[in-house]
Amino acid sequence: MATANKNLSNYDKNTMPNASSMRFGIVVSEWNEEITEGLFRGAYDTLIDLGVARHNIIRENVPGSFELPFGAKCILESEKVDAVIAIGVVIQGETKHFDFVCSGVTQGIVELNNTYSAPTMFCVLTDMNIEQSRARSGGEHGNKGVEAAVAAVKMADLKRRRLSN
Repeated sequence: MATANKNLSNYDKNTMPNASSMRFGIVVSEWNEEITEGLFRGAYDTLIDLGVARHNIIRENVPGSFELPFGAKCILESEKVDAVIAIGVVIQGETKHFDFVCSGVTQGIVELNNTYSAPTMFCVLTDMNIEQSRARSGGEHGNKGVEAAVAAVKMADLKRRRLSN
């Protein structure tokens, strides 16, 4: 359960796996660009901080969050990556569109994780309003892009240790 007013984006670099030889894909939704670019910047800067070479970070943009699973699939099938980070935001509106998009994106990413040997990280904000999204994309609640990058490195390391035999 998330704790109110707690910034979970801080990580201890000394406890992180060596990411210098890892490759990552990042798929970014173009919808709500102010938010998704903040999330991307958090993820990208964290990967660089953890030793990933710039040329080992592949970015693809997709129109919206619903397209994130297909964008991630394209990277998984065309690039040798250790993990993919899917970045998007869905903000509650007046219709049920929010529910369908959130459900579809979530199920799509689950399916990718059950199909491919490289993990896909869920970095999709599902907020009630733009202020909540701003708080989670570099604001008072940190940056979920940072958290997704940390998780991606940890999961890529798990895969290398357990599944690369």
